[in-house]
Amino acid sequence: MVSDKIKLTPQNAPHRALYHALGLTEEEIARPLVGIVSSYNEIVPGHMNIDKIVDAVKLGVAMAGGTPIVFPAIAVCDGIAMGHVGMKYSLVTRDLIADSTEAMAMAHGFDALVMVPNCDKNVPGLLMAAARLNLPTVFVSGGPMLAGHVDGCKTSFSSISEAVGEFNAGKITEEKLREYERKTCPSCGSCSGMYTANSMNCLTEVLGMGLQGNGTIPAVYSARIELAKHAGMAVMDMVKKDIRPRDIMTKEAFHNALTVDMALGCSTNSMLHLPAIAHECGIEIDLDIANAISEKTPNLCHLAPAGRTYVEDLDEAGGVYAIMHELNKKGLLNTGCITVTGKTVAENIANTPNRNPEVIRPIENPYSQTGGIAVLKGNLAPEGSVVKRSAVLPEMLVHEGPARVFQCEEDAQAAINAGKIQPGDVGVIRYEGPKGGPGMREMLNPTSAIMGMGLGNSVALITDGRFSGATRGACVGHVSPEAASGGPIGIVNEGDIISIDIPGNSIELKISQEEYEARMAAFVPEKKTLSGYLKRYAALVSSGAKGAVLNG
Repeated sequence: MVSDKIKLTPQNAPHRALYHALGLTEEEIARPLVGIVSSYNEIVPGHMNIDKIVDAVKLGVAMAGGTPIVFPAIAVCDGIAMGHVGMKYSLVTRDLIADSTEAMAMAHGFDALVMVPNCDKNVPGLLMAAARLNLPTVFVSGGPMLAGHVDGCKTSFSSISEAVGEFNAGKITEEKLREYERKTCPSCGSCSGMYTANSMNCLTEVLGMGLQGNGTIPAVYSARIELAKHAGMAVMDMVKKDIRPRDIMTKEAFHNALTVDMALGCSTNSMLHLPAIAHECGIEIDLDIANAISEKTPNLCHLAPAGRTYVEDLDEAGGVYAIMHELNKKGLLNTGCITVTGKTVAENIANTPNRNPEVIRPIENPYSQTGGIAVLKGNLAPEGSVVKRSAVLPEMLVHEGPARVFQCEEDAQAAINAGKIQPGDVGVIRYEGPKGGPGMREMLNPTSAIMGMGLGNSVALITDGRFSGATRGACVGHVSPEAASGGPIGIVNEGDIISIDIPGNSIELKISQEEYEARMAAFVPEKKTLSGYLKRYAALVSSGAKGAVLNG
């Protein structure tokens, strides 16, 4: 065991003295030391219950013969950070989380880890750390929030965001807006649609790093406490069998994750995080793979914001394993991959039927024959861009219109609120990429305002930043290279015609090649004065097309 080198010999007496200072007994010191990485805090609704999950994990580890020891990880609530400078500090925490977890695990010689994340950057950050450390590791999330209810209909965080747009357009009263405010988020947990947090927790199951139900059992259900105990037991079994993250997160496992991503209709942010996690495993994922997988993967789910079903409905329908069971009917998965259960994917999903074909469409009757996410390329995005195809209205799958150019999110939001965006327009929000933001802000407010004001069937938005997992509509993010790196999104002028063809996987700036080359030759990207962590981050971060991983 890793910890043996700091606790067995007479020369390790100083180490053992400090273990005794913690109140550990000789028996506890002799057992495998299991780090429980707790993301608990009192500012993120998805994390306020994690102390209960951690207590259950500790019981599971102890019951299976290990010594659980808790240490923390930070987490940002993207909803609270949204729409202001705070969002610059969301994506950047992914690497802080990975780095600090690596530091804690290596400094203290843990033999195994149980990661307890929940929200957007917390899950991929800890998956990155797990890949780096390659210690036996199991994930158990805090679980999804229950859906809210307004006027007899289920609601989620995107509902309140779009309600603001409706209020600004005079479509609802302030009293109705306050009703949405009070009723949209009724419990702890990660927001109830198929947004980034729930997407990544579901994909953690697919990767093989979480037990069945990790992505879908609601945060307030007692079954989540049981799951946490089983996660503690499972990591001890992994220690005995010497099963490690890089044994599990193979190239085939990532292909499985991309396949289920397409069937489930996950957040576009999964296309940022999966390449970053794979990179830590020594595996490179090209975004072109996504379109190849999408072409053969039917879209089986339309969870909010794409439709009117929620993660609690997915759980009742059989969860992630039921989706995998459907996909396996056509041999779309690599079923020989090993998982944290010690069993293969094939063994895990063998008896997991689809219990509700209204929530999970049978593979014979999908929403579409192609997947929920598309990667678009063209002279406006030579390295690629990403759109949640399953959440785009049919009439907006192909769109051409004049560019309305904004240098930041705030300017775009002000124009939308002032009614300056007209049907047919293509909003261009630039200098919001990984370097240019910096931090690649997630922009739910502009997209929600467009939908709430009734422009979702006539207006598109594009950005070198990110759109939220709660976003729906013709919203193309991750445009790469970004403006700050000299990307062609920086040469778009007000009124230029932009063509978006989602089925054709293309995005084009409709100017002559001569004009394009002249503008690119003359283009000098704007520079921002930065300080602190954002300055260091901007200096090191790579393109969004490469997962915004840090270089060096």
